[in-house]
Amino acid sequence: MTGEGPVADLTIRPETPDDLDAVRLVNEAAFGQPAEADLVDALRRSSRPFLSMVAERSGTVVGHVAFSPVTINGPHPSDATPPILLGLAPVAVRPGEQGRGVGSALIRSGLEACRAIGAGAIVVLGHPTYYPRFGFEVAARLGLRCEYDVPEDAFLVVELIPGALDGRSGTVRYHEAFSAV
Repeated sequence: MTGEGPVADLTIRPETPDDLDAVRLVNEAAFGQPAEADLVDALRRSSRPFLSMVAERSGTVVGHVAFSPVTINGPHPSDATPPILLGLAPVAVRPGEQGRGVGSALIRSGLEACRAIGAGAIVVLGHPTYYPRFGFEVAARLGLRCEYDVPEDAFLVVELIPGALDGRSGTVRYHEAFSAV
């Protein structure tokens, strides 16, 4: 994918093995610490499905987004096949590239990649005024709460398959690798 305006020369694509060092550097630079980069490495090793995409400008990786499995501990329809549920985290953009649409392009492409593998819904713990532009809404409205003690309006969800969360409610649990962050 290439974009228009400030993202015109940006390419969004799936991560490849050649990108691992660059992805680490982007996460460390964006967050100012290695914890999120360590999280990405752990998720890459142990979570399935794991979707990881990079934003590249002029041959340099300038952004990264990851999606990993989450579960809902709570009531659910016993006769239905559970949908694939994923958590968006982390999304990282090099400091010099922030505010130029890189994160938005990564999220949009990432959601499309999740839809392509049949993911039913995506959750994110993030800014309540940023994520609604991608279709996210407060998860509590659908009966979901985060396992972490966070403000209710900062835990959001988007259904990629309409009705994927029908009859499901409870606490969303992230992959065990998140416990180290």
